[in-house]
Formats: sequence, C-alpha cells, structure tokens
Amino acid sequence: MEKKNKLIAKFMELPTEIMGAKEVVYGMNHDDWYTADNLNYHLSWDWLRPVMVKVDTYANSDSLSIAEYEEYRNKYPLIAEASIYDDISETHKQVVQFIKSIQLPF
Repeated sequence: MEKKNKLIAKFMELPTEIMGAKEVVYGMNHDDWYTADNLNYHLSWDWLRPVMVKVDTYANSDSLSIAEYEEYRNKYPLIAEASIYDDISETHKQVVQFIKSIQLPF
C-alpha cells in the first residue's frame, strides 16, 4: 500500500523533504509531515477526494481525446461518477490504475 500511496503523493505533487533516514511528504493540511507508510489515501475520503478531483480534472482537460475520455468514464466509474457510498478501497485501486495508465513523468 505504501508504494501505491507514494505514487498518489507524487501525482499530487506534494513537496518532499528528507529527514533522517526516511523520506517525508507534506501532509494534506500543509501543517503535518507524513512518512510514506503513514499516507492515508487508502483509508480516508478526506485524503482521496482531492486526488479524485485532480484525476477528473486531468481527464476533462485537453490531455485526452474524446475516445480516451469515454474510455476513462467506462473504465474508472468510481472516479468519474464518485458517490459517498462507494468502497474506498476499490476507488483507491481505480485511482492508482489511472495514474499508472497516464504515465506522467514524475
């Protein structure tokens, strides 16, 4: 899970800083620092929702063709049609799959 959450943190372009032997990423509220093993994208909607917004914003931009956008909406419905009743673990899984699929250089 740590590797997947670290991928999300990179996608979100959170600042990083090395403290001691651990890499630390900036927290969601910009007051707290979290190590990669303490990122809560897979546990908290407060963490995951901003990621979903960024993914959906990316998908709605000129970055995808119309066909790619339709594929996004069909392949990642838990992101595209988010609901408070969705399973956070399945939504997290789709977020990670989408980030991997766009292969951004980060």
